[in-house]
Order: sequence, then C-alpha cells, then structure tokens
Amino acid sequence: MKTWDKQQWLVLLLLGLLLLVMAIPTKTVKEQASSKSVENKDTYTASGTASQVMPEKAALEQQLEGLLLQVEGIGEVRVMLMLKESSDNITSFSTQSPAVSIQGVLIVAQGGDDPVVVRNIQEAVVALFQVEAHKIKVMKMK
Repeated sequence: MKTWDKQQWLVLLLLGLLLLVMAIPTKTVKEQASSKSVENKDTYTASGTASQVMPEKAALEQQLEGLLLQVEGIGEVRVMLMLKESSDNITSFSTQSPAVSIQGVLIVAQGGDDPVVVRNIQEAVVALFQVEAHKIKVMKMK
C-alpha cells in the first residue's frame, strides 16, 4: 500500500475546504431583493432590471474584447453576450442586480477562420462564463 506524502495530503485538505466553502448556503435572489427593498423602499421593475444589467453586460463585453485582443492570432475582435434572467444566484454578476445568466456568446474575430484560434476562444469563454461550447459562436471578421 502506497503512503501519501505531505503535498498530497495538503491537496486533499485544500479540496475538502473548497467543497466545504461551496456548500455554505447563501441567500436566494428573492431574499436579497426583498432585503434591499426593505432597506431602500424600492423594488425591481422590468425596466429597472434591464437598466441595472445593461451596464454590467457592456462592461463584460469590453473586458472580454480587451482580453482577446491580447491573444496572438485573434486580431481585431467584437463580442456580444446574450443574457437570460435566472433564479440561480451563482450566475449573478453582482449582489445588486437580479440573477442573470449568459445564454450565448457571439465573437467576431479577424482570426476566426483558424481552427486553433476558434478553439482557444471557445475554451477561454467556457472558462470565464461557464457557457457550453455549443452556445459560443466564433466567426471570421471581414
């Protein structure tokens, strides 16, 4: 039987702590909204929800464009995120807005005709936004 060294025990301990932190319950979106409503005497409306999410959406798109511009082979790039309201608190952009999840991503890039570049872009978006690869479309910019 093989004995574990200190490094393997440390990794196991850190993984256990990570699982413990992930299991800690958090407030639901409705509880957060109701507590903010009580504090601020304000409730979310359909237009209020959109006005709060749009600046964050634009900021995420700009950040992703900025990151992709730094990657070799991609060239000029434009990004569009499609959002969908969700009851999942984990996908919320911030605690001040209702939960929003990314439904799809469209990226137009100069290097969009290179399969390696397309795969790298898809892997980056999957890692950043936890979006399935089939919901990410990378196209060649003209």
